[in-house]
Amino acid sequence: MRNTWRLAAASLFLIAILVGAFAGESLLALNEQTRDRLRLYTELLEKSSELYGVEVEYKDLVYSSIRGMLRGLDPHTNFLSPDAYTSMRDRQQGSFYGLGILVGVRGGKLTVITPIPGSPAHRLGMRAGDVIGRIEGEPTETMALDEAVRKLKGPKDTQVRISIVRRGLDNPLELTVTRAEVTQDTVSYEYMLTPETGYLMIRDFSRSTGREVAEALKGLKEQGMERLILDLRNNGGGLLDQAIEVADQFVPGESKIVETRGRLRTSHSTYFSSGKYEELGLPVVVLVNGGTASAAEILSGAIQDHDVGLVVGDDTWGKGLVQTVFSLPYGAAVALTTAKYYTPSGRLIQRDYSSYWDYYADYGAEETEEREEEEVYETDLGRKVYGGGGITPDVSAQPELLPVFLQFLRSRAAFLNFAVDYLAKNPVTSRDWEPGAEVTSAFKTWLKRESLGSDEDIEEALSDPEAERHALVQIHYEIFNAAFGVTDGHRVLARNDIQIKRAFESFPEAKELLETRGAVQSIERTGGGQVAAGH
Repeated sequence: MRNTWRLAAASLFLIAILVGAFAGESLLALNEQTRDRLRLYTELLEKSSELYGVEVEYKDLVYSSIRGMLRGLDPHTNFLSPDAYTSMRDRQQGSFYGLGILVGVRGGKLTVITPIPGSPAHRLGMRAGDVIGRIEGEPTETMALDEAVRKLKGPKDTQVRISIVRRGLDNPLELTVTRAEVTQDTVSYEYMLTPETGYLMIRDFSRSTGREVAEALKGLKEQGMERLILDLRNNGGGLLDQAIEVADQFVPGESKIVETRGRLRTSHSTYFSSGKYEELGLPVVVLVNGGTASAAEILSGAIQDHDVGLVVGDDTWGKGLVQTVFSLPYGAAVALTTAKYYTPSGRLIQRDYSSYWDYYADYGAEETEEREEEEVYETDLGRKVYGGGGITPDVSAQPELLPVFLQFLRSRAAFLNFAVDYLAKNPVTSRDWEPGAEVTSAFKTWLKRESLGSDEDIEEALSDPEAERHALVQIHYEIFNAAFGVTDGHRVLARNDIQIKRAFESFPEAKELLETRGAVQSIERTGGGQVAAGH
C-alpha cells in the first residue's frame, strides 16, 4: 500500500504541477526542472512519513501538499479527492438512490427535517424531528453532514441500517431501509404567494435546473401568476450551461447572457439567449444576498443588465472565476480557474481576493459608494450599475436577525423539538391554524422543563413583543413543516420575511421598468426616437 501511494504521490503531484503551469511558468521551463522538483518532493514525503512525531499517511501528505500549492493561485481553484469528486458529481445529477429524507444538523444532531412523501423513509413512518443516531452501527455524532448523507445514499435496492432516536420513546428504533430513486430538485420552492404573485426559489444549478425552472414557470402561469419573485438567496452557483439555460427564459431573444475571458484563446466565449422560450412579460423581482454566487450572479446580472427585472437584497458574494474540472489519476480531480465571468454590460463579477482573510471574512470589503465612483456601467435602458465584484442590488434590503436568546434556542433545535412535542398532544389539521398566546405559554413551560434557560431569562426574553413574534413564527414554521410538508412551512417564513416584503413593495418599479422596456422595443421596431429610463 505504501509503494502504491509513493507512485500515486509522484503521479498526482506531477499532473498537478503540469496543470498549474497553465496559470504560471511556461511548460517548457517547467519540464527542465521537473525531475529535481519531484526528487525533492518524494524525499520530503519519505522523511515526513518515516520520521514525523505521529503516524501520518502518504495520502494525507499528498493531498495536503497539492491543496497548499493550488491555494497560491486563487480561492476557487481546488483539488478534489476521490470522495469530494464523487460527491460533486452526485450533486450535479438530477436524482440519486437513497431513503428520501431531507436532513440537517439541528442542535448538533443529524435530524430529519422532513420525509419526502412516497419515499422509503415515509413509508416506514419516519417523522420530522427524528434523530439518526447511527448509520450501519456507526455513531453520527462526529460525522459531517456530507459524510452522513453519503452513507445514506447507495445503489438502487440496497439496504441501509439506521438507528432512530425519537422524542417520547425510551429506546431507539432500529430500521432497515431499502434505497430507491429520489429526485434531487434544484427548484426548492414554487408556489403562489398571493393569488397573483408567484414565488420561485432556485437552490443551485445542476443538470436538471433549466428544465425544472421551465416547468415551474409554466405551472405558476397556469395558476394565474401576474408577477414573480425569483429567490436566489444563498444560491452558491453550479453549472454554467444551466445558468445560461435559466437566463434564456428571462432575457429577450439573442441577448448576451454572459461572457468569459481567460488567458487562453479557448477560454474566450460569449453566450447569447436562444429565443426558444416565450417571453415571460411579467414584472420580476430577484432576491439576492451575500450567499448568492457564481452562476446565480450570472443570472441576476443578466436580468438586471437587460432591465427585465429588479434586483432586491444585499450585495452578492462576487465569485466570477470560471472553473474547469480536469480528471486526475486514482479518481481525483482538480477544479482549475480558466477564465472570468463578465455580465452583459461588461461588469466583472469577481471580488478582489488578494487577501484570503478579507475575501472569506468580508473584512476590508469596498463600500458600494467607492465602487460606484470607480466602475460604472449601464443597462440596456441606461440605468447605472456597478462593477468591482458581485451584483449591487437596485433596492437594498437587509434581513432581520433573531434576538440573541432565540438564536441560542434555534441552535439547540428548541423550536423543532417543541413542535414535535406539541403536535403529539395537539394535532394541527387545518392550514388556517395560527399560534397564539396559549402557544407562547406552552413554549415557556416547555423551555423551563427542558432547562433551556433560567425562568427569569425565558420570561424576560419572551416578554418582548418582537421576540415573541419571532418565536411564534419559528414555531409556526416547524409545526407546518412537520404537519403539512416543507412548502407549507416555507410559506410561513415567506409571509414574515422582511426582504420578501420589500420585494412586494418594489413591484410597481419592476412593472414600470418592464413597460419602459416595452416602449423602447416598440420604438425600435418602428424606427422612432429614444426613450430614457433612470433609477
